[in-house]
Amino acid sequence: MMYDSIIKDVLEKYNNGLIKLEEAVEVLKKLPYEDLGFAKIDYNREVRRGYPEVIYCEGKTPEQVREIALRMYEKGSNVLGTRASLDHFEAVKEVCDKVVYYDEARIISIRTDEIKKTKGVIGVVAAGTSDLPVAEEAAVTAELMGNSVKRIYDVGVAGIHRLISKIDELRSFRVIICIAGMEGALPTVVGGLVACPIIAVPTSVGYGANFHGLSALLAMLNSCSSGVSVVNIDNGFGAAYSASLINKIGE
Repeated sequence: MMYDSIIKDVLEKYNNGLIKLEEAVEVLKKLPYEDLGFAKIDYNREVRRGYPEVIYCEGKTPEQVREIALRMYEKGSNVLGTRASLDHFEAVKEVCDKVVYYDEARIISIRTDEIKKTKGVIGVVAAGTSDLPVAEEAAVTAELMGNSVKRIYDVGVAGIHRLISKIDELRSFRVIICIAGMEGALPTVVGGLVACPIIAVPTSVGYGANFHGLSALLAMLNSCSSGVSVVNIDNGFGAAYSASLINKIGE
């Protein structure tokens, strides 16, 4: 593990007289978390959860995101920031030219090491083109977490033949993230066709009585298909995190 190597390196430097005891203690103190004043970076998240802490950029200033991302990168951690704007990206780019911005997904990423892709595939299935920002947040997050991902977009129930034509592919996935707005019917339909777990994501796409995604959320929570779990409105990231945990079982 990354943190084991840090501890070993610090102890070797101390034993060889390259750093003082106070300096060694200062480094080790930052392993659980580092207090930046405006944020406490949880460096042990990867040890506990299998993936480093993720930066939720919305509501944070570009300078705050830049500082958090830089500190994580300097510690050798992969960096993932969700709901990131171009201003957040440009700020991080000032201090790290390895940063990548995924425009539609609104994600920034810095890779310090490559993660081996899973054998199992996560399917990201979206009802309509208007759902793509949430779908891409899910797909990109899952990919950056080391998963093999396949996208199937614009297969909503208004033209159900589009979905039926993909049935063999749907049945090949280990877990499916199913994304829909309006009345949120797609996960229930998919749930009647496949045997794998389904994580449903309601989106805020829809007209007035959609209530900014509430109608889709309630419909998905009341799904008559077994094996359908539901995350919050527009939460593509949360769906991808759960799907990744499921997909990596046994790998």
